[in-house]
Amino acid sequence: MDASSTDAPCQEPAVVVNEIFHSIQGESSFAGEPCVFIRLTGCDLRCRWCDTTYAFLEGKRLPLSLLLPEVERFGCGLVEVTGGEPLLQKNSRILLRRLCDAGYTVLLETSGAHSIAGIDPRVHRIVDCKCPSSGESSRNLAANLELLGPRDEVKFVIGTEEDYRWAQARLHDAAWARVVRAVHFSPVQGELSLEILAGWLLRDRLPVRLGFQLHKLIWDPGRRGV
Repeated sequence: MDASSTDAPCQEPAVVVNEIFHSIQGESSFAGEPCVFIRLTGCDLRCRWCDTTYAFLEGKRLPLSLLLPEVERFGCGLVEVTGGEPLLQKNSRILLRRLCDAGYTVLLETSGAHSIAGIDPRVHRIVDCKCPSSGESSRNLAANLELLGPRDEVKFVIGTEEDYRWAQARLHDAAWARVVRAVHFSPVQGELSLEILAGWLLRDRLPVRLGFQLHKLIWDPGRRGV
């Protein structure tokens, strides 16, 4: 189902959901914690190494009044709204607010190609700043980085040494790097080893966290719902 269908008039807010599942948070400073994931349908980026292409179009329209009980049944206090690109759906902001109102610790994973302005301030915004090898670095919104605060995190997914140098330059030039909760440099699985990236970070003494998709160490990398 096309995510744009959420813009149609309706009696109550709804979003198009690709999947809802309970797993271990694999990334960010919350890595290792049990987490409920709400993966929304739709993305207008086509990163070369994307591992969730199935979320581009597959999904079911779900009113928030039905979605929130689905989350509650897992009995988990940490919830992430991800995609795809969740901010493509205007009602994602309402979803984020209602999750916060329900008492959850709420994470938003976004590409950074859409404005993070106006998101409930209780949300931890995790902005995936696209590096050159993704093919989508031109889509990064500089204004988003200016909006970041102490609850927020930035992730650079590194596929090549060029990506690393590019991300390093963003880090050194940016005042936001001293404000956010954490900055993560993560390797593209199968293209750059953790050992090489760790060596670069140690050599250059960068004040960042080495990231990795922990869930892919636990389960098969191609498995959904984890």
